[in-house]
Amino acid sequence: MKKTFFTLLLAVGLLSSSVVFAQDIKITADEKKAAEGITAAQLSSYLHFVASDAMGGRDTPSQGLDITAEFIKMNLQKWGFKGAGDNGTFFQKIALVREAIDPAATAVGIGEQQFAFGTDIVRSSGNATGGLSAPVVFVGNGWMVKSKSLNPYAGIDVKGKFVAAYSDGQPSNRYPVPMPQGVTQADLTGTRGVDWADPISYARENGAAGVIVLPSKFLRDNWPAATQSFGRSRLVVDKLRRQPNGPAPINVFVASAKFTNALFAGEKGDPLAGHSASFALSPQKIVSFNIVNKGETLWTQNVVALWEGSDPVLKNEMVAIGAHYDHDGTNPNAPGDDKIWNGADDDGSGTVAVLSIAEALAHAKIKPKRSVLLVWHAGEEKGLWGANYFNKFPTVDIRTVIAQLNIDMIGRSKKEGDTNPRNKNLTGPNSIYVIGSEMMSSTLGAVTKGTNSQYLGLTYDYKYDDPKDPERFFFRSDHFHYAQNGIPIAFWFDGEHEDYHRPSDTADKIDYQKMEKVARTIFLTMWELTELKERPKVDKQLPPELTNVAQ
Repeated sequence: MKKTFFTLLLAVGLLSSSVVFAQDIKITADEKKAAEGITAAQLSSYLHFVASDAMGGRDTPSQGLDITAEFIKMNLQKWGFKGAGDNGTFFQKIALVREAIDPAATAVGIGEQQFAFGTDIVRSSGNATGGLSAPVVFVGNGWMVKSKSLNPYAGIDVKGKFVAAYSDGQPSNRYPVPMPQGVTQADLTGTRGVDWADPISYARENGAAGVIVLPSKFLRDNWPAATQSFGRSRLVVDKLRRQPNGPAPINVFVASAKFTNALFAGEKGDPLAGHSASFALSPQKIVSFNIVNKGETLWTQNVVALWEGSDPVLKNEMVAIGAHYDHDGTNPNAPGDDKIWNGADDDGSGTVAVLSIAEALAHAKIKPKRSVLLVWHAGEEKGLWGANYFNKFPTVDIRTVIAQLNIDMIGRSKKEGDTNPRNKNLTGPNSIYVIGSEMMSSTLGAVTKGTNSQYLGLTYDYKYDDPKDPERFFFRSDHFHYAQNGIPIAFWFDGEHEDYHRPSDTADKIDYQKMEKVARTIFLTMWELTELKERPKVDKQLPPELTNVAQ
């Protein structure tokens, strides 16, 4: 037989015989039959329950999230899964500490003038208690972007001072002070804090006492709702809180128009009138806080289950598959009639896809060689809480997880002729973004591609499969904490759309035929990973955020 280039490489030792290529993947008829246990009707039935108004938007924590967890557990028990959470249960309990400021006991002042905390000013982040006082510097919009020659800090020393920043626009969790006009995510090149910085990053890196976000027109027009949102009792995961020797998070306050007008009274500039040049306020304008907290502990949970493999050796390793089952909850102060963020696509679609994969596993006539670990993560919308917690305090031997498959939004499709700019990056009925599979392990990439090509032939879009992606999707869902643990990951995602993080993300808008195709393909990808002779190796150059993982 004629030797191929592949066999020549093997002969000279340049290629390991354990390397997997896409063409090596062979899906059996029995495996396809098992995948057919996932159906559009089944996905629709589950999602109409999980994303119903009765679940109240599945906030973390909430009764709706707890009911969803019980619903998942009930089905897992019925199908014969083993609990893999705390002490063999299906739940990994997570303690949440409420870091609430007591408005009645907290004092706020500008010099001798007193203000009401919770009404005139609120805190959006930070956990300082007791006395906090400092002079103030105004830094315009506060964005330093070297690629755009923007530096509002020239000649301004922020150390030990409150940084006051203003930019008209709608704030977000990512950037409480919106980017200035003419700056996009693509302009934020280089290192954060060195080549570019939002005002909060700059203040933290340069020793500021805190940040005061001055109210944009949006905030001024919606101040009562804003105080409810920013003033909500803050929760943090107890065991993920800052260690005693770690850096303290910077305190960020959001000021009302009343507080801002008093702060800038008699000054040379008025930010609310469009003044943008930086300057130090008068020395007597000392802003002071005496912050008093009141504490409380609440609980939530990850849902964790195990399907044991059939091979006496390989069953000691696991392929993990997961989704976040939380969303944004209910906001009674939201404008309009709909107050519930149902989260049907984000991430009800992933939640029920993993549940349907579990059902297909349980009813299959064949068993995978490796075990399958299923994790439904809480608190993803709060900052990847559940995934971070599970990877730092795992209820299983996390070292035996050979890959993690993350499903976060697979239910929406861009319709033909759709010109809505918010749907610009939404995938079509036969397309889905795949992120991360090519970043860490060539074997995982090959299995992911090979399974799809041997099965339904979905269009896999790798647009975001890059750590330099301006949207940074690789860093924004649960898989990231598995990757930090040195576990190769793949993430399926349909793309942002007009109902992303809106009350209108409802179950009636889901493309269940697409969900069926994607979920079946992920099921078989999982199955092929359970059959590998050797676990996938991390053999790619990693982004800086993952350089500490074991290779």
